Order: sequence, then C-alpha cells, then structure tokens
Amino acid sequence: MIKNSMAEKSTQGKTVAYSTVVMSHMIMPQDANPGGITHGGVVMKHIDNAAGVVAVRHTRSNTVTASIDRLDFHNPAFIGNLLTIKASLNMVGKSSMEIGVRVETEDLKTGEIRHTASAYLTFVSLDENFNPQSVPLLLLETDEERRRNHQAQNRRRIRLAEKTNETRCQSSPDTC
Repeated sequence: MIKNSMAEKSTQGKTVAYSTVVMSHMIMPQDANPGGITHGGVVMKHIDNAAGVVAVRHTRSNTVTASIDRLDFHNPAFIGNLLTIKASLNMVGKSSMEIGVRVETEDLKTGEIRHTASAYLTFVSLDENFNPQSVPLLLLETDEERRRNHQAQNRRRIRLAEKTNETRCQSSPDTC
C-alpha cells in the first residue's frame, strides 16, 4: 500500500514538505579555529549534506551538487553551540533543483538563537549511468512556497545568463 502511494506521488509530483529536512550538529573543538569560532568550511559541509538529503528525498535517486549560488554568513557559531540546518526545495527544473538552506545557531546555555548562514544550492538528479535524469514536479501548497519558487526562478534566469556570458567570454575573450 505504501509503495503504491509513493509511486502515485512521484508521477504527480511531490510537495516541499515531503523532502524538507532539519538536521542538528553540536559544534566541537575540531570544528573551530583557535578563537573558538566554527570554520566556514564546516558550516558549508553541513549545508551541502542537508541539501543533498532534500535532493535525494525528492528524487529517490543519486544526486550531485551542481553549484552553490549564494552562501552568506551572518553570525558566528562557537564551540558548544548547536548548529541547526533547515533545508527545503524552492524549485525544480527538468533534472535540477534549487534547495534553500537556513542555518541557525543556538547557545545552549542561554537559549539565544541566531541566524548563522543562508545558502542556495543547485543539485542534479543522476540515473544509474550518472547522466542527468528528470525529477518529479514540485507541488507548491502555500503562498510562502510560491514566493520562494518565484525568487528561485529569477535566480535561475540570472545564473543561466551568467553561464552563457562566461562561455562566450571563454571562447572569445576579446568580447568581454
């Protein structure tokens, strides 16, 4: 019964909630610099892992990171803090998907929660031969999901225009 339900979902599309993930990680000394501040690369790794889980949940296939469109750090995370990563789909294309990630840090002693970082990542779904394959449609249920989808479409247009310009510049440097 569950398999039939899952099959129906995959042919009709899947909701944002279906693949959303929240993951937490305690910041330990090996995650930080001598000043006790978490390395940016450690945060990036957790962002990529959470986004990867969302991509696999949505596609139920192998996926790879194609790009990190934007990564902004807002506040530091310190040893002893709890790092919480919230990731969800913003948009799907033919074989790719944009995943938005928000990272928060909780000071476990005071309960203070700070926005640590945000990122947009693009993942591509791969078939068994490691070629891009189609992904299920994304079913948008709320105004917030529709807003995020619209913003993701705008970022995609900009990203594709930049890629086209970069390709043109590589083949004809005098035009740039």
